[in-house]
Amino acid sequence: MNAPLKRPKLALAPASPQFINCHQESAQGPAPDAARELAEGLNAVAASVAPKYFYDALGSRLFETITQLDEYYPTRTEAGIFDTAYRDIAATLASAGIKQPCLIDLGAGNCAKATRLIPYLKPKQYVPVDISADFLRDAAEQVQTTFPALDIVGIGMDFSAGLALPPQVQRRDRVFFYPGSSLGNFSPDQALSFLQQMVDPAQGAARGLLLGIDLVKDKATLEAAYDDALGVTAAFNKNLLRHVNTLLGSDFDVHQWRHLALFNETESRIEMYLQAQRNLMVRWPGGERAFRGGERIHTENSCKYTVASMTALLRRAGFTQISYWTDPKDWFAVFWASV
Repeated sequence: MNAPLKRPKLALAPASPQFINCHQESAQGPAPDAARELAEGLNAVAASVAPKYFYDALGSRLFETITQLDEYYPTRTEAGIFDTAYRDIAATLASAGIKQPCLIDLGAGNCAKATRLIPYLKPKQYVPVDISADFLRDAAEQVQTTFPALDIVGIGMDFSAGLALPPQVQRRDRVFFYPGSSLGNFSPDQALSFLQQMVDPAQGAARGLLLGIDLVKDKATLEAAYDDALGVTAAFNKNLLRHVNTLLGSDFDVHQWRHLALFNETESRIEMYLQAQRNLMVRWPGGERAFRGGERIHTENSCKYTVASMTALLRRAGFTQISYWTDPKDWFAVFWASV
């Protein structure tokens, strides 16, 4: 008697993350809102471009390189805190009644930081959010490969304009993850407003926030972190002008600009600029701006906090239970704040 034939097993297709692009900038040309914002910034008495415009695909890759530089201590210092505090962080969330959060990763970039956190927090849903949509799409696919059963919803979005998330993002037990001291790009008043949006039920609807913050330290260490010897940060800053050319249709020549990074002790912040090396004219459709030699475009602030000042800011925003972890030098802090 012949043995029954066995049906071949069908290989299951690997899961793919959902991806929602709320930030269209692309083949159809510059986004009108971005073009208007850029033109207004360049026409201001003190010209400026918001730091979110650093992050086209090349800018995102350059920033990855910056995080590996000897001078740039924040990334490795923050990683060291997480390496020693992962279990404690997970226990802190569990004590707040959050056992399978919806983990919303703001400015996710390559998603590397969250990838190390996911095994400990065991989120029910992972939501990486970044303005650089194409870069994020690739990163989300890598996370899905590492965690094939995880529900992933990637969002290409300028979250600095608001935290109202699409309906595909779960509302239950939302935990915002905002590492890398990126909150420092906002002024303290802007940071307060942004944190309040997280708490607002109509916006972020957060149960809690896991936040990385760079702490005040000596001027030499701070300035070296934003002006490295290899010139990678200078290339990152100058690439912003290439991105502006794409979005605005302007004709910046990056060779005519010099990178500057200075620590403003009064305001407790690093300030980054691009400085014109000679008198020049920059044109774009419907506008132009003459720059004198030595005139600057302000491209970034990076505010530095103390544990006390950040704790006070979180409380003002509406967070209640606040914990934090620091490195042995007290150079960086990771905060947990619940609502």
